[in-house]
Amino acid sequence: MRNRNTNTIFRGVSILFLTFALVISIISLVGYSRQRNNYPASMTIAGVPVGGLTLTEASQRLLEVYTSPIEVLYNNAAIQIEPTVVGFQPDIETMLAAADLSRTSRSFWGGFWDYLWNRTPPEIVIPLSSTTSEERLREYLQNEIASRYDLPPTPAEPIPGSPNFAPGNPGQVLDLERAVLLISDALKSPNNRSVALSFTRSTAARPTIENLEILLKQIITASGFDGLIGLYMLDLQTGQEIHFGISNGQEISVDQADIAFTASSTMKIPVVTSYLINRGSDLSPEISNDISLALGKSINEATDRVLDAIDINNGPVVVTQNMRALGLDSTFLAGFFTAPAYLLPSIPITPANSRVDVFTEPDTYSQTTPSEMGSLLADIYQCAHDGGGALVATFPDKVSPATCQLLIDFMAQDKFGALIQGGVPDGTLVPHKHGYVTNFSDGVVHDISDAAIVYTPGGDFVLTIYTYHPVTNIWDITNPMFGNLAKAVYNYFNITAQ
Repeated sequence: MRNRNTNTIFRGVSILFLTFALVISIISLVGYSRQRNNYPASMTIAGVPVGGLTLTEASQRLLEVYTSPIEVLYNNAAIQIEPTVVGFQPDIETMLAAADLSRTSRSFWGGFWDYLWNRTPPEIVIPLSSTTSEERLREYLQNEIASRYDLPPTPAEPIPGSPNFAPGNPGQVLDLERAVLLISDALKSPNNRSVALSFTRSTAARPTIENLEILLKQIITASGFDGLIGLYMLDLQTGQEIHFGISNGQEISVDQADIAFTASSTMKIPVVTSYLINRGSDLSPEISNDISLALGKSINEATDRVLDAIDINNGPVVVTQNMRALGLDSTFLAGFFTAPAYLLPSIPITPANSRVDVFTEPDTYSQTTPSEMGSLLADIYQCAHDGGGALVATFPDKVSPATCQLLIDFMAQDKFGALIQGGVPDGTLVPHKHGYVTNFSDGVVHDISDAAIVYTPGGDFVLTIYTYHPVTNIWDITNPMFGNLAKAVYNYFNITAQ
């Protein structure tokens, strides 16, 4: 009896345990099944933890993270950027589909076994899938950030009464390329959604050419020069120019026609140019020496020998014809420098000397204008620099860059050291020709001029200045004025070195 009762008890306890185990197993299975319908605890989608979430809940969380604004810090401003505004779109459907595939691909019973033993499942990482419109991002950065928060450089300003400029301030410009990278990374990050944008420093802007013109006119007024001055300046990098005339403090229009001046020795530039056009650059020692004397020492007899080498007894006429071919209609030479003979049929009527509102008593033998001599120098420079300009276009078979460079080298032999050359730093390359002439009738100087190409670290320029005074052109007034005008233009191109 006792054994039978004991077996019955054991049997009952076993059944009870089996029943309990079955119930626990069923409960665990139900719990695991419910858990399996959600995302695993160790899963992240695009860096966002979604463990235990349903598809709907995961989708909502991803949208909350990736459609939230990012904060951009730039130039002491905090800017909120909506991702959709810059063309960022997370591909929620693709990421959830990948997460579902990963969730259902694991063995049911293997997962259940890990569940029973409370084992942490392996980490599952679903990468971000998204699209970004770089074009829209760049457009936003340019229009909404750079245009509002960049600090443009302030240009240098002329100092009244001085050939110098007060330096400007550098600017602050958004580093656009780096900004695109930083914001793109922030848009794709679930946590780091704040960006500090960087910038680059831009150098202080050069003064405007209008400010340079104002400064040049102020220098003339401050100089005390009460005659007539014509000035032409050309920026050889940009093609910007300054061109004006002033008579006794009053500005004279040069819009329709320039002012005719006595060319004096500056005419030797067209003379040597014409020789090289007609006779080439293969120079004999004799003609090379004469050109050096004409341009470097301003010897008139040597200039006449160059004219005869162009065309015996007819060189001035050829020079005039060559200048006409280049479009320089107000530049002419009617005779030799030392011989009285007038070789042209009559005194040419030019756009410049036919003006009735201004008169400089220009030499009937030799005339030019500041703009025409400046244009010739610009053509010589362009020809030597890159083979461009009117010289090459007009005389393509006779002129080459080597020819023009030879002419520049000859002009650089003029070491006068005053006028334009006196206003620039020592060592500056200034191929030029200066000129002044004593009037035979009264024995005084009425005309002083200089025409130059100036090479500088900050940019090269042409500067031609012609002056006339009806009584006497006082050197102690005119020469410092030339120097200050040249210094102002040099400083315009070289603000940091003034």
